[in-house]
Amino acid sequence: MAQFTRIEVASKMKETGLVPLFYHNDIEVSKKVLKACYDGGARLLEFTSRGDFAHEIFAELNKYAIAELPEMILGVGSITDAAAASLYMQLGANFIVTPVFREDIAIVCNRRKVLWSPGCGTLTEIAKAEELGCEIVKLFPGDIYGPEFIKAIKGPQPWTSIMPTGGVLPTQENLKSWFDAGVSCVGIGSKLIQMDAQGNFNFIQIEALTKECIDIIKSLKK
Repeated sequence: MAQFTRIEVASKMKETGLVPLFYHNDIEVSKKVLKACYDGGARLLEFTSRGDFAHEIFAELNKYAIAELPEMILGVGSITDAAAASLYMQLGANFIVTPVFREDIAIVCNRRKVLWSPGCGTLTEIAKAEELGCEIVKLFPGDIYGPEFIKAIKGPQPWTSIMPTGGVLPTQENLKSWFDAGVSCVGIGSKLIQMDAQGNFNFIQIEALTKECIDIIKSLKK
């Protein structure tokens, strides 16, 4: 069962402005990445379900978060059907993120009052998602649409909350362009949680970059 309500999740997304995205098939590595993001100030993380037995890794990671990182809101991304969403919610997922807009996922998430953020690419999709109770829409892939698309959306629909994912960079210039356009938060994956050529993570660097990114976002929100 989710530890946080969908309103709490949406509020925290808007408050911190950052949702790190991450997947790894090793639970110990995953714990260290999660801890680095947490120590850097992140209070949400989207574990992208992209490998075999990913749900087993998530189950252990969520138990770790509940026991050791009590403010961390762990959710799941790359979900493409209602069955997968239901499985992860049974494992305690606090939010579900999808690359596409699916009504079946909306239904199962709403039934449990778990926040779901569908990937949308048109104003029609966004409006339909909001009709089905979506609090924060995922714009994906963000770099294809860009900040100008968000400005256009916010014109007729200023109430729409948007989280671009894909192509967002943890830099002052890039983040400014997104937040000036009116996003509520951003999702950042490999540009924030980077591996070296040998496939290893620098956890100190991840923590530092997470903190820097959150500090930039705070300054942009003032």
